[in-house]
Amino acid sequence: MHIALKWLAGLVTTSLLAAGGAAAWYIHTKQPVRSGVVDIENLSEPVFVSFDERGVPHIRAKNEDDMYRALGYVHAQDRLFQMEMVRRLANGELAEILGPKLVDTDRLFRTLGLRHHAKAAAAKMDMTTPPSLALLAYLDGVNQFQASHPAPLEFDVLGIPKRDFTPQDTLAVSGYLAYSFAAAFKTEPVMTFIRDKLGPDYLRAFDLDWHPQGVISTTALNSVDHSTLARLAQASDAALDVAGIARFEGSNAWAISGRRTTSGKPLLAGDPHIAFSAPSVWYEAHLSAPGFELYGHHQALNPLALLGHNQSFGWTLTMFQNDDIDLIAEKVNPENPNQVWYQGNWVNLETRSETIAVKGAEPITLALRRSPHGPIVTDAFATPLAQTPVAMWWAFLETENPVLDAFYALNRADTRAKARSAAENIHAPGLNVVWANTQGDIAWWASAKLPIRPAGVNPSFILDGSKPESDKLGFYNFAFNPQEENPARGYIMSANHQPKPSSGVPVPGYYNLADRAERLDQQLRNPDRRWDVAGAQALQLDVGNGYGPRILVDLMPVLKAVTTDPYEKAFLEPLEQWDGNYTTSGIAPLLFSQLLYEMAKGAMADELGEEQFNHLLRTRALDSALPLLAADAKSPWWDDVNTKEVESRFETMRKAWVSTLRHLESLYGKDLTQWNWGRAHTLTQVHPLGMQKPLDRIFNVGPFAVPGARETPNNLSAFIGPAPWAVNAGPSTRRVIDFANPGLAQGINPLGQSGVWPDDHYRDQTDRYVAGYYVPQHLDAEDVKANTQSRLKLRPAH
Repeated sequence: MHIALKWLAGLVTTSLLAAGGAAAWYIHTKQPVRSGVVDIENLSEPVFVSFDERGVPHIRAKNEDDMYRALGYVHAQDRLFQMEMVRRLANGELAEILGPKLVDTDRLFRTLGLRHHAKAAAAKMDMTTPPSLALLAYLDGVNQFQASHPAPLEFDVLGIPKRDFTPQDTLAVSGYLAYSFAAAFKTEPVMTFIRDKLGPDYLRAFDLDWHPQGVISTTALNSVDHSTLARLAQASDAALDVAGIARFEGSNAWAISGRRTTSGKPLLAGDPHIAFSAPSVWYEAHLSAPGFELYGHHQALNPLALLGHNQSFGWTLTMFQNDDIDLIAEKVNPENPNQVWYQGNWVNLETRSETIAVKGAEPITLALRRSPHGPIVTDAFATPLAQTPVAMWWAFLETENPVLDAFYALNRADTRAKARSAAENIHAPGLNVVWANTQGDIAWWASAKLPIRPAGVNPSFILDGSKPESDKLGFYNFAFNPQEENPARGYIMSANHQPKPSSGVPVPGYYNLADRAERLDQQLRNPDRRWDVAGAQALQLDVGNGYGPRILVDLMPVLKAVTTDPYEKAFLEPLEQWDGNYTTSGIAPLLFSQLLYEMAKGAMADELGEEQFNHLLRTRALDSALPLLAADAKSPWWDDVNTKEVESRFETMRKAWVSTLRHLESLYGKDLTQWNWGRAHTLTQVHPLGMQKPLDRIFNVGPFAVPGARETPNNLSAFIGPAPWAVNAGPSTRRVIDFANPGLAQGINPLGQSGVWPDDHYRDQTDRYVAGYYVPQHLDAEDVKANTQSRLKLRPAH
């Protein structure tokens, strides 16, 4: 990859120096074509595509088959490299084009079994159903574009051969999307390490019930086993970073009844929180055919919108965050390493082999094993000293999961009953579907197949596969899932917080902090307020929460007591007066965020060690632990185990405060006018090729100073760590729809429609996104006509 990227850097430099020459022509041949006439095979009638001022295609067809074929064609011309990368990630094929550094990533995804599962699922598909026909037509459009046009620039650089896209690819990508939601890989290994190596007193800071029954004993995992699991978690994160593929993190959504809005009709708002990348994750398209119309947000290799609206209804999504993965330590037969104890018997492990092609190196053959609980995920990084294989039970692999059918129906769900029925078919990953229509209905369904676990089992830890506690007793009926329809309070809000199901069914999960949900609910529950589009936008852009102030309630007395130097004392005043808002000009959020990291490091890094501590920094578990730690003066975490003395909260916080100021001084000097949140908190959207300098200056977009922070409504989020903070995830789009006039819906893309550099729509929305502006999403025919910038006619090739 390194040599190829250097070659590209030279090519681009040549292009700039030889403007108007052969290199410029080469770049020109890679650009999208949005006007003229193109002949397409398998069309039955001409299709007309109008491109608006943002490059959004408005597709008019005379039947749905032609409509989806046209969508595939125009989607591919803007996002073919993104499609290629995401299918290679899901199928474990990145090392073939990027070299040995991606072998661990491929090992991980082959071990998860996405490729194997997708192949089996594709073979069972009924290709005559409407959802399947839509997929086949869409992929035909994608493949026709690929076959008839020069390969994207990135294909040339990396030596990527053209291959047709298949239903198996789409299904594998859906598995990757489900996997990217899963927090179990990040959380369960470190929680198990804390329990096994440190004990229940240390777990108290994580607000987890202590259930010794049904979990693996403290001697079952050795230090190498823990290291293998930590490496698995690290690879899980690194895979998505290296490939430049979006990772799903959280979301906001709310629907407000017409009796609470100024227009008298429901208002729907949503902003899914996803890792930033170039190109951006969503591709907007307005589709119409007789009996069907939808303005939708699509993802690579999927013809069906995951977010959408029309003149009658609309919906948005947030991540449910339910725990649909259990990691299970297997008991191996000492007489036969290919057998494990399961339900009272030694049973054979299933085995298969797969080969990973590696650019510039010999292929690697993997021996993959599966127990009755699921794939043995530790085989991805097995070492001779590891003694306990760990399997992954995953609802995505264990349920029918007709997600293609679900979203085909949701794209047409103009009644509450239809939307509810569609939501019921989403089995994994868990999604909150928030829906509204012009008739006045609002609704929310927490969509997932919820497993029935034995009583008393805490799935926050690695479970013991030799005991019944690791078994699943079936799945709850969808009627028991958390859900609401037309609640009396007049609004529904979803922000990845733990719901309280009226059924009483337990829903364990890795939920986000409640602070963001509480901030939204505080505004929405005011019965005297009447909401409009501008008010909803302002709430999406809110940059505050109560997290910092509630931690500082316990820490400020400590900091005042241990800080005697006048210079250091001066910095306490901004913290004491802070209202919890993360504005770019503020100094308090800068001080607090660095202090939060120093507190976590000073308290926890000594017990956990560098590997486990760095792993913990990337989990939601730490977000919940730090307020509890700050409030607990007697927590054993405060002691530094590397010294003979027993440190208290006072000593550890004194060191943390001094370290905070010294670190910020090293970055920004002693001139306090240079200390502000915007200088330290920036957004850069990174293209896979932009990871190599100097290509970052060409393909990446940023940096931009941005407000907001981790778990504010404007959730421009960075991991807990030392300054400066590179924002890694946030609103992947912001949408607001007033159903009094859905044609005036507002939205924004953080980058642009096109993934093709240097197309006009590669980054034409970024400045407005950062500034908090919105743009119209044209739906009405006259509005589309007035804003059309170019027209493309696709005609049957016969």
